[in-house]
Parts: sequence; C-alpha cells; structure tokens
Amino acid sequence: MMNQLAHSTCEDYLTVRRVIELISNNWKEQPELDELAGAVGSTPTQLQKTFTRWAGLSPKAFLQAVTLDHAKRLLSSGLPLLDASYELGLSGPGRLHDLFVTHEAMSPGTYKAKGEGLQISCGFHDCQFGKALVLATDRGLAGLAFCDPGGEEETFEDMRARWPNANYAMQPEITSKYAERIFDLENWKSDKPLRIVLIGTDFEIKVWEGLLEIPFGSAATYSDLATKIGRKNAPRAVGRAVGRNPVSFVVPCHRVVGKSGDLTGYHWGITRKRAMLGWETGMVAA
Repeated sequence: MMNQLAHSTCEDYLTVRRVIELISNNWKEQPELDELAGAVGSTPTQLQKTFTRWAGLSPKAFLQAVTLDHAKRLLSSGLPLLDASYELGLSGPGRLHDLFVTHEAMSPGTYKAKGEGLQISCGFHDCQFGKALVLATDRGLAGLAFCDPGGEEETFEDMRARWPNANYAMQPEITSKYAERIFDLENWKSDKPLRIVLIGTDFEIKVWEGLLEIPFGSAATYSDLATKIGRKNAPRAVGRAVGRNPVSFVVPCHRVVGKSGDLTGYHWGITRKRAMLGWETGMVAA
C-alpha cells in the first residue's frame, strides 16, 4: 500500500481535484464512475486506476469518504474527535504520525523580528495534493504550502509575507529531501523523525502543538481543540491561529472541522482539504 505513494503525481491530483469538485457540488446525485470520467476527459477504467493509485480505494468509496454529507455522518456516528483520542490506545498510521514528527519553537525574538537573520531554503515539488512549496531552515522544516500549477509565485509571496525580513533562496535540491519524507509514508519512521520548527506567537504555537495531537485519519472541532489547550472560551481565536499554521499537512490543520461537521475554510483551498481528509481515510481503510 505505501508503495503506491511513490506513483502519486501532480497530474493525478489535477484529475482528482476536478472530480472532487464535481462530487462536492453533486453529491446528492451520487454520480456514477462513467459520468465522472466523461466530465474529466477520461475513461472509467483510467479514472478507476488513477483514483486507486492515488488514494488506495475506489472512486465510489472515495466519494463516500470526502463529500460534505459523509463527513457530517462520520462525525455524528463517532468519528474520533480530539477529546476522545487521548483516551484511546492509538496504533497504525495515527500513532506513526505522532512518532514521526518532532518539533521545536523558534525563539519569540525571531518571530518579532519577522524572520530577520533567518536563512530559508525554498523549493516547489509535485505531490499528491498538487504543487508543494517546502521551506526549510538549518534546524528543520519551517513551512509547507500548496498550489496548482501556475500559482507558484502567489503561493511563494504568501509564505514570504509571514517572515518578510528572512533571506530566501530557491534551493530545491535541499528541500527535495523534505518532500520525499513528507509525502511518502514509507519514509515515516520513528527512528528518523522529521524535525519541524514553529515560528509564531506563544499562543499560535500552543494551538499548532494541539494540531499535532489529532490522529491521522481523524478530525477535531475548533471547540475541541480550544478546550484541549485550555482556551475553551476562545474557539474563534483558536480558529485564527489554525488558519495561520505555516506547516500545512504536517501540522494537520486540515483535520479541524466546524461544530456541525462542516469542512470549513482552508487556506490552500477547501477542495484540497477534502482531498487530504479523503486520502487519509483511504490510507486508514486500505
């Protein structure tokens, strides 16, 4: 199963992205495979293969996993939430993720100085969620963002605005090693953890640390997260901090949903959020 990730490509994601949009807009009609294939200029067989290679499950199962309606039903029928996950003996991909990622917070001075004196290597890499912009320092992964082909400049400027005084260098030969580890589950190894550095306010870092404790394949509400970090009366502030998470996917802000189960806004696109949750569901179910 994990070997399938090596075959994930940006081209696959573009096809999957369009199909997810169709599913999201037409889930009540439960479109058939041949309808979806025709809409994206593919054959049913080709689309079946692409989806299976990309997500580890069939298009029909993926439709069930990623539509908004299904997300609501999962939550109402017992999808593990943050407050419950700490009571469970975690195993499999969720526990593996916990062990794989280690983190440290950059000094408050670096954040206040807007990154002054910080050297950041950057690079764009294809992944199963489109184009990934990886930002790294000599202390570890500092940023991870996403875009579709053609949106690279806008995405880079978005990330650079977070720490405008840092020194940036396009060095994909350096960032490629991070991309290889992040997007291939075969490289998620507890004896060789991925080191990340968090650059933000003390409150933001506390929220981001809470995100790291949401298990792979699960979801939490903003209220759950706020309660867990001791700020139960500040879910909106927590939501803003979630939205400012600079290390998407690795620090899993995509696993936070609205109180009713709605897949609320995601900085890199709600379709991409659905894709991430659906992909994780596929990895757990496979």
